[in-house]
Parts: sequence; structure tokens; C-alpha cells
Amino acid sequence: MIQVLHRVRVFVGQFLLLAVLAAGAAALVTGAPRMANDLADRALREDVRRLPTAARDLTLSQKPQPFGDALIVARAQAELDRYRATLPQPLPGLIGDKWFAASTGPDRVSTRVGSGPVVDFGLRTQTGVEEAGRITSGRWPATEESAPQVEIALSAAVARALGVTVGSVLPVTAADPRPLPAVVVGIFEPLDATAPVWDDMRLALEPFPGLPPDVPPRSIAVTDHMGMTIAAERLRALSYSWRYRIDENRLDSGDLDAVTAALAQVKRQPPALSTVTSALDSNLARFTDQLRAVQALLAVVQAGLLATLFGLIALAASLAVERRRSEFALLRARGGAVLAIGGRTLAEAVVVVPAATVAGWLLGRLAPGRPSAMEWLALVIGVVATLAVPVLAAAGQRRLTFVTRRHDLTRHKPSVRRLTAEVFVLVVAVLGAYLLRQRGLTAERGVDPFLSAVPVLLATGAALVALRIFPWPLRQLGRLTAGARGAVAFIGLARAGRGGPVTAGPLAVLVIAISTGIFSGAVFTAVDDARDRAANHDVPADAVLNGYVFAAGTAERLAEVPGVAAVAPVAFAAGTTVRSTANDLTQAQVLVVDGSRFAEVVKASGVDVRLPGALSAAKPGEGPVPAVVSAGLAAEIGDGGSVQVRGAAYDFTAGAVVDSFPGIDLTSRRFVVLPWQALPEKASPLLPNRFLIAGDRFDQGALLAAADEGQREYAVTVRMVPSRTSITTWPGYRDGLDRTGANDVLSFAFLTGTVGASVLALLAVGFTVLSGAPQRGRVLSRLRTLGMSAGQGRGLLVYELVPLAGIAVIAGGLVGTLLPAALGPALGLSTFTSGEAVRTYLDPLVGAAVLALVVIGLATAVLMENLINRRLRLGEVLRVGEESS
Repeated sequence: MIQVLHRVRVFVGQFLLLAVLAAGAAALVTGAPRMANDLADRALREDVRRLPTAARDLTLSQKPQPFGDALIVARAQAELDRYRATLPQPLPGLIGDKWFAASTGPDRVSTRVGSGPVVDFGLRTQTGVEEAGRITSGRWPATEESAPQVEIALSAAVARALGVTVGSVLPVTAADPRPLPAVVVGIFEPLDATAPVWDDMRLALEPFPGLPPDVPPRSIAVTDHMGMTIAAERLRALSYSWRYRIDENRLDSGDLDAVTAALAQVKRQPPALSTVTSALDSNLARFTDQLRAVQALLAVVQAGLLATLFGLIALAASLAVERRRSEFALLRARGGAVLAIGGRTLAEAVVVVPAATVAGWLLGRLAPGRPSAMEWLALVIGVVATLAVPVLAAAGQRRLTFVTRRHDLTRHKPSVRRLTAEVFVLVVAVLGAYLLRQRGLTAERGVDPFLSAVPVLLATGAALVALRIFPWPLRQLGRLTAGARGAVAFIGLARAGRGGPVTAGPLAVLVIAISTGIFSGAVFTAVDDARDRAANHDVPADAVLNGYVFAAGTAERLAEVPGVAAVAPVAFAAGTTVRSTANDLTQAQVLVVDGSRFAEVVKASGVDVRLPGALSAAKPGEGPVPAVVSAGLAAEIGDGGSVQVRGAAYDFTAGAVVDSFPGIDLTSRRFVVLPWQALPEKASPLLPNRFLIAGDRFDQGALLAAADEGQREYAVTVRMVPSRTSITTWPGYRDGLDRTGANDVLSFAFLTGTVGASVLALLAVGFTVLSGAPQRGRVLSRLRTLGMSAGQGRGLLVYELVPLAGIAVIAGGLVGTLLPAALGPALGLSTFTSGEAVRTYLDPLVGAAVLALVVIGLATAVLMENLINRRLRLGEVLRVGEESS
């Protein structure tokens, strides 16, 4: 053991390099998935936290018959825990809060205070209300059994709106003309008006003031179980709801499939006589699609980084064996067996490498997040790193020889066995790419390890092809430099063009590292570009205003807002009947827009979208108007038809057939776009429900105020409740795409790929220098005796390394750039781009970064070579028959 430790101390540099690589690889396979899981869990919880109550909560509703039983409401409340227990797993353990509510009204239930207006009035009892409110006057309701009246509590805002105080009696009427007296026994205020207990009873805190002359006010009062029982019997209306809130802090991305399946099962098979409402399953399904896409991308990136690390480990082991070749040859000459040499180096490696691997594994476990199912790869890394030197040392001593030769004068030709292996790798890479496009990476059972390694196989194949193709032009270039002055270029290119096995390993590793980094950068820029196009398509202006219907003249009012440069009114209908010329009926989305004003907004906004010429060229006239029709709808209706818009029919012909149109969802395949300026006049004028706004630094509040005024004008004319206008700005929508779902995990994958590949590429360049350092040292020693200067020696290194680095950049760059196009929809990245296709796009900055990386690597290589040759003794290489190590 003492001898083993002594040898480890002597060769500590070699074992330290192996230990660092093994520790880094173990930390990568352990820590990176944990960090990705942590980011995914955080993104999932934030997505669920932002959902509205109706979407995130699981609500069971029931409308029983009121029987006048004093315990009917109490028994229904007792079902709250039972229903929770019957939910499919894992839902019961994920529920944080739960509420039971029994209510009647405010639909078809009303009251009146004195001679005031009729108020739509609801009564509700709900668990958690008393704990979430504070009585400011009176007390909470406590209705006595069989009492002729019910006790209620009102919020301070409702009491002010109704003009009542404690002790006031409100006559509540419904189907039964006899009023039910409701005595106000308390006034309360919410402790936190944003608490989830109030989410489905906002009218209890903020009454709706109504819209004169025909839309009455609406409000809700709080009562107790007995009061609700009496009110339900008298008013002949009762509804129950059991609401369960999934605690987002108990969710993690590893349980998404189980949670989604459980929610879908509840909605398919609700409890008896109940209906279930929740949109959480659809939102989780959307997040799951994004997560699978980013897991596929992360698997590809990790496969590239791991392959590079394994290659570096193999290079480090081969360097260690090369440095000790004389020692192993001497052992063989003294009768040592091949297994003895392997056992000797294995004993040395066991002292250092396993401990380093465990240290890397422990370091990776310090990363936040859930552990990955692939942590067993750390064990594989430890085994490979530990056995690398013993296996290569034993394999190198299978043939016993005691004669050294000039390796730098040998032109290596590949054997048939090696060529067969290389062809096999190429065939497997091509077949893998085909299977990848057919099956994709985003499977329900996780990412296929083989398919995720296909990019690595393609990069390896590109390196092998480059290794076979590029030596010939380099040798021809070397011949051209033979007649030039100076021998530096000739010698450097000649050595680079020999294509020996010394450069094969570093070249393959460098190509994989560069392709992984460029692939990550290309996907990042492709996704970023697709998001820009998605924002241009969905928001083809600086801002889009959406409402129910705007009165005529609203466009002019919006144009007067400071900062607004152009306004285009739009009428949009989601589901409209379309009748073909053959009298067939179908449904489609309809968009009505003035072509010239739309084009003006697009131009003023600087949005990169193309409008069909038929839209702007349409003019008023007799007969059908030329419309823009989707390809799917055009195949059904033929040349044209008629469409219903707000009760009016418009005949149209297919003036242009397109696959998509700005402002209409990319997933829509059935739509018609009518030119507003060419539509015939109808008895009822067509009014917009959307506006496209172009401008700079306009006040959003002023825009919304002007738009709301337009909606109020229309609401008064039709006697309805006006809706509020919503605004979507281009920057806001684009920023939302960057913060969608599992985007943080996507960014982490990009960062891991680019940074990790850059570091490993620099290491590969360093190994390239180290692998040829002994031979270059001997050549340089001989040339220095012939008068070559130190500067020319550095130039010799540059001439030798630049072709290798150039080959790696070209091969790796081509693979990394084409991989997104080759993988295509297999990655499923369109889930991050609102459905917009992700096209292959490489930012010039990425290419510049790669060139800068190569320059840094070459500068580092020259520096390393100087350090290696600093202690060079020229006389040693001049002895006849001797070749120093």
C-alpha cells in the first residue's frame, strides 16, 4: 500500500486531472437535474398561484330540493370531509383549504329597502366567513329553529349601499309572493378582502351598483345554517358548493401526470347529483407539455456535456498511459503480465478517483430541488473514470515490443476494423435521427436515452467524416507552402495533415462540445425569434383593446389620446355560421377590419407582419366582397359563400387563401377576414369590439378610459351592463411569453449548454495541446538546434492547431446549427412560442462568441505549450536511437 501511495504522489498531476473530471461529471449528473426540478417546481407553483379561483379550485356543486329539515344544511356541510376523502389519489393530500357554502339568490331573489329600488339579493352561509371577518356593529347571525325570520349580517359596503343599520328588516321575495323578513343583526368588515374565502362571494363585500334604468343592483348577505334552511324553504331555491383549493406548495412537477389524471377522473365521474368545475387539469396539461419539451432539450444538452466529459476522461487516461509507456514496457520486459499492469494502475486509481466521484456527487446533492432518477449515472462515471487508465494501460501492452520509433514521421492509415466501426457509428446516427423525427423526444414515460444521445452521435459522425476529409486538403496546402520562405508553415501544416490518432480523440471531443454549445445557442435564438413572430401575430400593433361592443365614434375618441398615431377598429366573432355556395353550413371565426387602416397601424407600430393585398385593395361595389379565407375553410366552401356577423349576412368570395392571419389564433384553421371598407351598408351598423393601436408613450389609463366610455355609450342604448375594456401591449405580451410556464427551466437548459460546452471546449483544446506535446517537443528541439527561434516555435504550434480548431468549428457549428432543423418538432418547443413554429436561426453573436472562444483556446494553448517546453533539454533528443518521453 505504501508503494501505491508513493506512485500516486509521483503521478499526482495525472490522477488529479482524472479526479477533477470525474468529480465534475458526477456533480453535473447530480446537481443539474436537481436545479432543473427546483426551477420546474417553482414555475409550476407560480403558475397555479396566478390562476383565478374558478380555474384553480375544484368545486362540486349541487341543487337539492329544500325540505324544511332543520339539519339539511348541517348534513351537507358534513359532506365536505367525506367528499375530500373520496377524491382519487393524490388529490386528498394536496388540498390545503376547503369551504362549504349553501346559498340562494341573487338570481330571481330580491329585496327593497323602503321606497328604494329593487335589489337582486342573495343569502349565503359559508364556512370560514366568521374567521375571515370582523364584526364592527352587532353580532354574527344565530337564527332560532322555526323562527319566522332569518338573521343576516352585511358588510359595511353593502350596508351603506342599501342604507340599512343593525336592526333593519329587509323583505326578501322570490317565487313565493310572501316576503321573508331578514333582520340585520351585524355589520362586518373583511380582515383581508383578497383572502380566498371571499373569492366566490365578492358581492358580499362589493355590491354591484346597477345600471339605470333596467339593470338592478346586486348584493349578498351572510346568514347561518338555520337561517339558510328557513330561507331555502320559503324562497324555494337552494344550492350547495364544496370548494377545494389545491395547495400549490404541495405540488411538484414530478406528480403532474397523476394530478391531471385524478382531476380528469373527478370531472368524468363526479359524486352523485353533483357537477364539478375546474380548469386546473387543462392548465397542468399545458405546463406538462412545456415541461416535457424542456426536459427533452435538457436531456440533449446533458447528453452532449456528458459525452464530452467522458471523452475528456478518456483523453486524460490516454495521456497518463502515454507518459508512463516506458515504465509499463519495462515491467513487461521483466516478465510482468498484462493483468498485472492493469491491477497496478487500478490500485493507484482506486486511491483517488472514487473519492473524487463521491465528492462530486455530494457537491451535486447540495443543489436545491428534488433528486433525479438518473443519479445512478454518478456510479457509472466513477467506474469509467477508475477503470480508464487500467484498461488503456493493459490494452497498450498486449503486444510486447522494446523498439521505439519516430511516431512523428508515420502516416497513420485506418484499419478495416476501425473504418467498419466508424461506418457503424454513422449508420446508427442516421437511423437515430430518423427515429427521433418519427417518435419525438417528449414521450409520456420520459425521455428515451438513446434518442437523446442522437445529437451526440451526429456530432461524432461529423467529427469522423471531418477526420477523413480534411487531411487531404491540408496536405495539399502543405505542399503549396513547401516552396515558400521559412519552414514553419510547411512543417505545421504537414503535421496537421497527417491525421494521426493523436488528433482523432481531441477532435471528436471538441466537435461534440462546440456542437452542444452552438445547438443551445441556436435553440435559444430560434425560440426568441419565434416568440417575436408570435407576438407580432397575436398583437399586430403597439396595443390591442378588447371589449364587448364599442359605440360609433370610439375610434375618434381613442385617436385623440396623446401619443396615439393610428387606430384601426376591428369586429371579431369567435363562432359564426358560414354558408357555402352549395348551401352547406359550417362554423368559422370572423374578423372584420379596414385593410388600409390595419396597414397604417402595422406600419406605424413597426410590427413585422404581412397583409394580403386583397384586403387593402377591396373597394365598395355590388356583389360579394373579396375576403381572406383560411386554407381549411376554402377547401370546404369553395369559391365563396355568406357569413353572419352581428345578425347581418355578408356575401364574400375567396380573394386570398392563407394559413394564418394576424390577430387570429395560430391554431385556428377556419376563419374569414372581411374588408370593412368594402362591406355594404346594413340596417344595423357594424360596430367594433376590438381596436388596434399604434403609438409611442401613450397613457394606458387614458386609452382604457376612452374605450370604457365607448362601451358605456353602447350599453345604455341596449340597456345592458357595460363590460370593462382590457388592454394588451406588444411588450407586455412578449414579456409574458418569456415568463410562461417552464420558461425558467428552458433558460437553465440554455445556460447549462452554452456555459458548460464553452468550458469543456477550452479543456478539449488544452488536451489537444497536451496530447501532441511530447512529439512537438522533440520536433521543436531538433528545429531549435537548426536555428529556429522561440517565436517561430510558437508559430509552429499555431499552424498545427488552427486547422484542427477550424475543422472542429466548422463541423461542430454545422451540426449545432442544423440540429434544431433536423430534430424539428421532436423537441416540442412550439409550446413556448404560442404555437409559432421554431425555425432554425443562429444569432451572429453566437458565431462570434464561438470564434472568440477558439481564439482564447488557441492563446491558452500557446501559453500551455510554452510552460511545457520551458524545462526542455535539447541535448536529450539528439542521442542516436533515443526518444525521450
